[in-house]
Amino acid sequence: MGKMIECLIDSVRVSLSNQDRIIVLKEKENERYVPIWIGLFEAESITIALQNVAVARPLTHDLMLDVLQKTGARLLRVEITSLVSETYYANLIVQTDKEIAIDCRPSDALALVVRTGVPIFVDEDILAEVSIQPEDSLDFSDLESDENQTDDPGDLSVFEAFFDEIKTNSEDEDDLDPDEPKNLEN
Repeated sequence: MGKMIECLIDSVRVSLSNQDRIIVLKEKENERYVPIWIGLFEAESITIALQNVAVARPLTHDLMLDVLQKTGARLLRVEITSLVSETYYANLIVQTDKEIAIDCRPSDALALVVRTGVPIFVDEDILAEVSIQPEDSLDFSDLESDENQTDDPGDLSVFEAFFDEIKTNSEDEDDLDPDEPKNLEN
């Protein structure tokens, strides 16, 4: 395990293509983002906690936290320790009479984070491998210009003719008797 870098929960998102849930972590001191795909129920649990929605009965993550507290254990931090075959691994670092690491899924760990506010740490090797960085600026100065490129957006006469035809047909329909059936074939 390499150096651990503190991260924050940036957002919980839904993929538009397949409805998967993704939690995005952001490095605390830099603009690096780590997307982690999570299950529907874990995403719902995280979202409920983030939005402070009251639930009638404790959810699984509320139960986990209650068990920790009532047994005298304290959650110190969450560590996302490795990535193997596109699967993230995490530990809950818990203080009892000693500090112990409990293996868990990152989604469960993050559901506890939103309930406790404990810090999240991600292994530097994971950040180096999968993080996404927004580009600050794009430099196009070294690109060759295309000699055939012009400021002319192209021949739009086809569209102009189309819109003229729509306008003409619309004006013709205004002259028709509203009770008379319209011919929709052309």
